[in-house]
Amino acid sequence: MTKKNYLKIKYLLDKIFAILFLIIFFPLLLILFIILGILIKIDSKGPIFYKQKRIGLNNKYFYIYKFRTMYNNMNIKDLSLHNQKKYKEHFKLEDDPRITKIGKVLRKYSIDEIPQLFNIIKGDMSFIGPRPIVDIEINKYKTKRNKLLSVKPGLSGIWTSYSSKKTTYNERISMELYYVDNVSFILDCKIFFKTIKLLLNKEKEQEKNERFIQNEI
Repeated sequence: MTKKNYLKIKYLLDKIFAILFLIIFFPLLLILFIILGILIKIDSKGPIFYKQKRIGLNNKYFYIYKFRTMYNNMNIKDLSLHNQKKYKEHFKLEDDPRITKIGKVLRKYSIDEIPQLFNIIKGDMSFIGPRPIVDIEINKYKTKRNKLLSVKPGLSGIWTSYSSKKTTYNERISMELYYVDNVSFILDCKIFFKTIKLLLNKEKEQEKNERFIQNEI
């Protein structure tokens, strides 16, 4: 099967599975959304959900949906100069002071990303793919921009599942582009099961990833 044909089937199955998941688990998801909504509101002022513009397939912009995990109206300028520099290099912070107490729990178990099921149903995202990036990140990919954006971004992906705390942004780029070049049913299955293991024991899996990167990459 060619890569083009596989992606067509993959994107169709993404929508089908996302819809079925929402239908089958609707009562549980409704309860979860209500409970999390209350906890997020109690923890800090602001909306329950957060949306942000990202770049998707073929350079098309879309809004990604998440449960809000940061204090409302806080941005990069609210960080210290040291943290601003670190964020611009890696586009993440290990101990981001903007994250709320409930937000730390939601991020630890990736619960904040559940609303992205609606992004999958809309066709903006896939279950597996490169992480959706913001405008200021795309420059990091230079001439590889169009390659990265030739597949849909994913709820999970090779960088999400196989990186460690010490993974650099350049290593992330290499991993994401490796996925684009080698996307297949087998690779997607490997990433899916790795994601499950990561959710069950994040620290242990990240330690394994760190050893793998040091020895193999």
